[in-house]
Amino acid sequence: MNSRAPGTLAVCRVRFFRRHRGEVNFSAFSPDGQTLLTASEDGCVYGWKTQSGNLLWRLGGHTGPVKFCRFSPDGRLFASTSCDCTIRLWDVAEAKCLQILKGHQRSVETVSFSPDSKQLASGGWDKRVMLWEVQSGQMLRHLAGHRDSIQSSDFAPSSDCLATGSWDSTIRIWDLRAGTPVIFHQELEGHSGNISCLCYSASGLLASGSWDKTIHIWKPSTRSLLVQLKGHATWVKSIAFSPDELQLASIGYSRMVNVWDCNTGKCIDTLKVRPVAVAPKGTVEGIPGSWG
Repeated sequence: MNSRAPGTLAVCRVRFFRRHRGEVNFSAFSPDGQTLLTASEDGCVYGWKTQSGNLLWRLGGHTGPVKFCRFSPDGRLFASTSCDCTIRLWDVAEAKCLQILKGHQRSVETVSFSPDSKQLASGGWDKRVMLWEVQSGQMLRHLAGHRDSIQSSDFAPSSDCLATGSWDSTIRIWDLRAGTPVIFHQELEGHSGNISCLCYSASGLLASGSWDKTIHIWKPSTRSLLVQLKGHATWVKSIAFSPDELQLASIGYSRMVNVWDCNTGKCIDTLKVRPVAVAPKGTVEGIPGSWG
């Protein structure tokens, strides 16, 4: 366990990816960390080599801004969602669209693959959660219950459950076990703002970030709130557990990344990214920093 006082993470280099023609709405690394996906307001999905920053592909097809993107756990596919009410499934090796999933009536804001990469969950402004079979593109289940837009989702490591977060300020845990009724069997309440991001740990803990500027870490099996993380000055945009689950990283809608001790709820490190002058294509900028 890291017991140091809060400090500043050491960052030697920051790489900039500058070929977008609109705002970047989301980004996601491949499971091996070698490729970065970015979803852009310009209606395209971009793929980049992480180390070199070289552009691998710029994929069109969506007829509206691309809101979200995510790789499958096996690294063979990725999915993108859009204001055009569709989800597109793409082949990584050939950078081509394999399936266009239609069923949502409004913008699709989130998508998640099951741990075995065989199913896909999506949610959006129509308040619907949809479960799809990846291979066929067939919709398997429609999960109704949220009272407002669905903005985040994640599968439990066991694949038995799906967590969804909504602008109704609640998290719902859906039981996906074969033969069980498709009803949410838990509702986690405690946030006072929209649920903006969700993330399961490897052991099944669930972290949620919100517009209320806090992060909650839950034990879903008992509906217990284990710890509340406070310190962001703006709403929480993205969260991720460390592999050992002892720490959690979060970023707000600002230039600040926080690293938290999951046991104590204390912020143990911060990363502040300063504005920099526009650099030539491929330039790697340096930002000084040191461990506290």
